[in-house]
Amino acid sequence: MINKVSRDGSLRLAFVSAVGSLVAAFAAVGSTIPLFNIYRAEDGFTNAGIAMTVVAYSAVTLTTLLMMGRLSNHLGRRPTSIASLGLLVLGCLLLLNVHDIGILIAGRLLMGLGAGLASTSLTSYIVDAAPARPAWLASVASSQTVMLGLAVGAIASGALVQFGPWPRELIYLVAVGLLLLSAALVAVSPETATPSPGAWLSLRPQVRVPAPVRHLLPVAAAVFLATWATGAFYQAFVPALVEDQLHTRSPLVLGLVFAAYMAPSALGAPLGGRFTPATAQRLGMIIFLAGWIGIITAIATGTLVLFIAATIVAGASQGIAISAATRGLLHGGTLADRAPMFSIIYLICYSAAAFPSLISGQLSNIFSLPQIALGYGALALIATLFTVLAARHPDTDTTGNSQPGE
Repeated sequence: MINKVSRDGSLRLAFVSAVGSLVAAFAAVGSTIPLFNIYRAEDGFTNAGIAMTVVAYSAVTLTTLLMMGRLSNHLGRRPTSIASLGLLVLGCLLLLNVHDIGILIAGRLLMGLGAGLASTSLTSYIVDAAPARPAWLASVASSQTVMLGLAVGAIASGALVQFGPWPRELIYLVAVGLLLLSAALVAVSPETATPSPGAWLSLRPQVRVPAPVRHLLPVAAAVFLATWATGAFYQAFVPALVEDQLHTRSPLVLGLVFAAYMAPSALGAPLGGRFTPATAQRLGMIIFLAGWIGIITAIATGTLVLFIAATIVAGASQGIAISAATRGLLHGGTLADRAPMFSIIYLICYSAAAFPSLISGQLSNIFSLPQIALGYGALALIATLFTVLAARHPDTDTTGNSQPGE
């Protein structure tokens, strides 16, 4: 058991280490995105091939979540977190020499393994160690650190690709260094979960939603579907869209465009903490839809400034909606519930990234990129309407004022 006397001071290190490690993990994942246009130009990769790498990454992440989502409950948060960082290091090393689509997919598969394990172990570690005040910090840090990491990785990659030496390799070397530093910080941080028997049995796929929050899952799923599908759209198609429709080949601009969707999410999330979970989800999705209307308008008119502005609006609003959905699902949960709950959350999220990407990747041979963007906009419209009509509060908190940790 954790020594109660030293708990507050020691958990502060664990919280900082877990947040920093999750940023590093998803910065590594995001680092590949500005390189997609280089792979297209120099190695002949197609839009469908790039979309397939997004599908492969998401599919193996899904599998990892299904099989290893509860592993940190049995082995502890620290060893599973360190293992996830190690898998991401291997993925970065493999991507140092990409000249074939198979190598790119293999590297992204390793990253998917690491990201899947990190999605439950590090996020659970964050919630375990988060300070009690402010009350929204646990849900915001656990749900938005992923977005922040992706944004950091994309911007850093775009800058190094455009201005640094070794444009195809340097970002991965930097990512490896950050991942190793993160692993060292986690190694010296305190454990928050008491190891218990049953690790092998925990690998058996199981999906369990606590009864008190089960009624919240449909709307949360709609929020995760629309927002994460949009994130996958930015990974798979925006590199080509920025070049072909918005007329720029700058890797840094590409990284900034992707970051414009991911980074504001972390800024919007605390704003959602001012509202009840249902109200924040409705508000977030309405603004998210407005952002998509701006995105589609910018694509139709070829206006880069409008595209970036609308992307920022969509990114900030997804932060409001995602953190509110996460806050509701974590409401009243025990420490043992956290890893399985994050497993379910990220199962939905990565499914939302994988399946629309798989479909749109095939349709990219038939339809133009602006037409594919319209399809994603229609998905945002349907999800928004459902959220507005069906969003609810946890049964145990009909007023919506209680937060995890209160």
